[in-house]
Amino acid sequence: MDRLHMENVQKAFGANRVLDGIDLVIEPGQMVCLIGASGSGKSTLLRCMNLLEPIDDGRIVLGAQDISEPGLDPQPVRQRIGMVFQSYNLFPHMSAIENVMLAPRRIKSLSRDALRPEVTALFERFGLADRMEHYPDQLSGGQQQRVAIIRALAMRPEIMLFDEITSALDPELVAEVLDVLRSLRDDGMTMVLATHEMGFARELADVVCFLDQGRILEMGPPEQLFGAPKEARTKAFLSRVL
Repeated sequence: MDRLHMENVQKAFGANRVLDGIDLVIEPGQMVCLIGASGSGKSTLLRCMNLLEPIDDGRIVLGAQDISEPGLDPQPVRQRIGMVFQSYNLFPHMSAIENVMLAPRRIKSLSRDALRPEVTALFERFGLADRMEHYPDQLSGGQQQRVAIIRALAMRPEIMLFDEITSALDPELVAEVLDVLRSLRDDGMTMVLATHEMGFARELADVVCFLDQGRILEMGPPEQLFGAPKEARTKAFLSRVL
């Protein structure tokens, strides 16, 4: 597995500078949690890692490869760096298992028969074996989000990005999705999460980054960042959310 390294990453939308000199190293097997107010740049940072947004300056390096080079084909990178969004983005006319199989069939040219054992094992692992043939409107929000995670895992990524994946869920459904993330962490999956779940970040993150106005204002292990934050802005944010 390769490390993901961001150097002085800059991104603006018009006059709005969304990322302003991001330096971040994500080591294999780490869980890195991004926290901060809405509009601080967390989602844009994830989208740049996955090449959904081109950066304006700086570099993003995966292993030894500069993946932010202009003109680079993003598809091989996205196979290595999977992403799950706040909205589930499941196709309503496809069953859960069809949603999961779609990308591996199209991108890796694998047949349904070749995929089915591995995909079935993922559904079983995440408690959805009896929901594989159900359509999205027959699933709860938590179940749909777990299907979205299974869909990303079916591509066998090295790194997983999660963008506020519990924020659209009812509180009682949040726990089942966080349990999936705990399971992936136990497997040693490299993960980067933008999250409002401070208790989860405090419990399981290796590194927590506090973003403010497009900058990583403070970062460190959760016991330090939550227990003894150094920056006044970090202290003010945590006093509101904890």
